[in-house]
Amino acid sequence: MTTKRSRNYRREYDEYHKDPEQRKNRSKRNQARRKLGLKKGDGKEVDHKRPLSKGGGNGRKNLRAVSRKTNRKKGSKY
Repeated sequence: MTTKRSRNYRREYDEYHKDPEQRKNRSKRNQARRKLGLKKGDGKEVDHKRPLSKGGGNGRKNLRAVSRKTNRKKGSKY
């Protein structure tokens, strides 16, 4: 019989989001949404053509508005 180990999702969330690098990236993502004029609930996300994790920035040439499905499918490929 196997026992199910429960994950502490709250702890994982807190550890991830308090990391200074993640806070900085979240700020960049929010700035990009404002730059493109996207609103919450519109079904669109900002796609960084070159991902922030790969050294991309928030310049207008690196941003585009795409559907959530398209952006999640792409991931952080370059």
